[in-house]
This record gives sequence, structure tokens and C-alpha cells, in this order.
Amino acid sequence: MKNSVRLVNNLSAGFIIISVMSLMYVALMAMADPQKVMELVQVQIPNNDAYSSLRGVYGGVGLAISLFLLYLIKRYKDLALAFLSLLWGFYAISRLITIFIEGPLGDFGRQWIVIETLFFMIACVLFYLQFKQKSTGRFYS
Repeated sequence: MKNSVRLVNNLSAGFIIISVMSLMYVALMAMADPQKVMELVQVQIPNNDAYSSLRGVYGGVGLAISLFLLYLIKRYKDLALAFLSLLWGFYAISRLITIFIEGPLGDFGRQWIVIETLFFMIACVLFYLQFKQKSTGRFYS
């Protein structure tokens, strides 16, 4: 029993850290050079207001989310996983909306919708296991 609790806690922490690393990578890149982030989707930044907005959204918000997740990882893994299920799920939904409204995604978008959907599913499963463990003290009621 203790080993399965430890396993779920370790898998949850590992997944949260992988999510933080991916979010923080983009955030730090955006803070240093927003154009590098936009080159991933082949977009030229037209003016300083756009640079500022990209630094704020991809950089500032990404860093805030990353730090918040690092805070949650120690005591509130279930909350971090619930948040990540929303984050990755809404990223995937945003890409689906784009497919239905604007049409097919390019290579970048197709790759990321798969990753985001997979991360959404992992976060949901780990959240369920954390919740079950927390509410019953065991995995099967």
C-alpha cells in the first residue's frame, strides 16, 4: 500500500516537473527574445507593443504559472494536477477550435495538439489517483 502511494506521488511530482520545465522554457525564451518564440510558428513580430505583449503573456504569465506549480508540488499535488488538466486541456481545445474555424494545423500545431491531449489525459489520471488516495487513504474503495 505504501509503495503504491509513493509511486503515485512520485509520478505526479515527475509529471508536474516536466510540465513546469516545458512552460518555463518557453517563458524564459519569451522574456529574453519573444521573436524566438514566434519563429516556432513562423511569425514576425511587427512592433514593440507586440514584443511587450508576448513577453507578458508567454513570459510573465508562464513564469507565474511555473512558480505557482512549484509551490503546489510539495503539499498540494492534487491541486497542481487539477490545474494542469485544465491548462493542457484548454490548450488542446484551442487548437481544435482553430481546426474547425480556420482549417488544418501545420506540423507545429499537429505535434502540440497530440502532446497537449496526452498531457491532459495524464494529468486527469494522476489527479484521480491523488484524489482517490486522499479521500479514502487507499486506491480502491
